[in-house]
Amino acid sequence: MDPYRFDIAVLIGRFQPVHSGHLALLQEAARQARLVVVVLGSAFQARTPRNPFTWEERAELLRASVEAPLRERLVTCPVRDYYDEPRWADAVRRAVAQHAGPDARVALVGHFKDASSEYLRAFPGWQLLSLPRMGAIDSSQLRDAWLGAAPGEVAGALAPFAEQAPPATLALLRRMAAQAPYRYLQAEWRMLRDYRQAWAGAPYPPVFVTVDALLRCRDQVLLVQRAHAPGQGLWALPGGFLEPRDTLWQSCVRELREETGCALAPERLAQGLRSVQVFDHPDRSQRGRTITHVHHIDLCDTAPPAVHGGDDAAQARWVALHELPGMEAQFFEDHFRILDQFLHLL
Repeated sequence: MDPYRFDIAVLIGRFQPVHSGHLALLQEAARQARLVVVVLGSAFQARTPRNPFTWEERAELLRASVEAPLRERLVTCPVRDYYDEPRWADAVRRAVAQHAGPDARVALVGHFKDASSEYLRAFPGWQLLSLPRMGAIDSSQLRDAWLGAAPGEVAGALAPFAEQAPPATLALLRRMAAQAPYRYLQAEWRMLRDYRQAWAGAPYPPVFVTVDALLRCRDQVLLVQRAHAPGQGLWALPGGFLEPRDTLWQSCVRELREETGCALAPERLAQGLRSVQVFDHPDRSQRGRTITHVHHIDLCDTAPPAVHGGDDAAQARWVALHELPGMEAQFFEDHFRILDQFLHLL
């Protein structure tokens, strides 16, 4: 008699980082199915305070935190954030299908924490096993304690979590605290904390409106490298916040000129304007709800004009389209996804 109700149990999460609640869900998945497929979300992107660990690091944490018999039945699959639920759900299904036969019995194991858990309803062909909350903490509490620690105080900051995080997680946090990425993440975390606190007294949660320019000349696009947090050192489309007396187009042209020194006249840019698309996913920016309007400008065979970094940009440069996929993990927020939306990079 088959001891398992399902052939595959799927567990989806970011696991940033792994804690006892995650492991409890994983153990339940292992009780239900012969094979456990863990989908590691938010893969292939730059380190941020919300997602400080690569998918490889998270996969290794999971493997190091379970006993050998379960480790042999555990498969991890990285999946990008597409900020488009149907496309993301399709990517998850394709990842799982690599390990499932055509008639496989598939269960989806999860917990409805809040509105961010609604993705669990995106897989009607799988049996949903909705479980109560497992564990006493969220990953965000662990990240905040880690990134908010004073110099030399990481061990003390992590001490209250000794019963809620596996040894492999605590060891990774202590090890990374001595490395350069940790100092970068701390600076980003402090900036974002102060930014949100500055708006904490607003009568309603603020909604920010921004513009971005996707300017293409021949087979190159114009990018800027951010000079300041958030996203210091990451690549992005030229853009910024909408000024009170600007139209969207006026702000787009102004930001393009200020950040790149692009000398093309607004009239010439307008000739190449192909479309304006809104990107408004609630989680696209860690600063808060930020709705951007991307102006896709294609000047076809026009020679790329000279550019240089200015204002909030440390540098500006033209990048060949074929180079962009290799830069995926060097982009700010969802800007690589934006480029992919227009240019079909993946």
